[in-house]
Amino acid sequence: MRIATWNVNGINGRLPLLLEWLEAARPDIVCLQELKAPQEKFPDKALVEAGYGAIWHGQQRWNGVAILARGCDPIETHKGLPGGPADSQSRYIEAAINGILVGCLYAPNGNPQPGPKFDYKLAWNERLIAHAGMLHVLDEPVVLCGDYNIIPADEDAYKPENWADDALMQPESRAQYKKLLAQGWQDAIRHLFPDARVYTFWDYWRNAFARNAGIRIDHFLLNPAAAARLKDAGVDHDVRAREGTSDHAPTWIALRDK
Repeated sequence: MRIATWNVNGINGRLPLLLEWLEAARPDIVCLQELKAPQEKFPDKALVEAGYGAIWHGQQRWNGVAILARGCDPIETHKGLPGGPADSQSRYIEAAINGILVGCLYAPNGNPQPGPKFDYKLAWNERLIAHAGMLHVLDEPVVLCGDYNIIPADEDAYKPENWADDALMQPESRAQYKKLLAQGWQDAIRHLFPDARVYTFWDYWRNAFARNAGIRIDHFLLNPAAAARLKDAGVDHDVRAREGTSDHAPTWIALRDK
């Protein structure tokens, strides 16, 4: 089973690219972030024609997350991250698909920091940590994936000094990621490629992609049941090279059959 995550940075504007990639890569499960589309503008009909059932949590102009499943409909278990009844930002959705529980997240960016946006980032991450703690102990495989907006370590950035003042690399942000790992979650990419420079995001500026001047902020965290089935992982760099594409590349893992 192949599970992918992709911050599409506007689903309707990049729908042709998304459909081309789905046809070529044929992932079984796809988590999408930054839809930038209200609930009623999600292109579910086009995705159904492509062979994917979908659930989504949209928002006008900003944010938005979705889970696609090839050949079936995801069974929604959560829409919105628990613990924030007044939070109107669409950043989390969760579904059961063929015996696997998948959480799709688009964590807050937090810039500029310090300030209210960074405070919101840290508070949202604490809610994620609390929810993840309940999911981690489940017997079935659980995958939490998406755009975490955290650069976990210096090796996850082409030039970490360039990000020293960014919310993505602040000590508080990194400490929260370590707090997740301390629950027993496995960082799939770093587990398989412990010493490699793996990037999932390249800025549009200064020819960053051509220079491979990227950062790793799109992560897969696996509970023990999912980690036991981890087989492979990768980043579809060719999609990032296409004209008019997102500044993120699709990132994926492959799990062995049960």
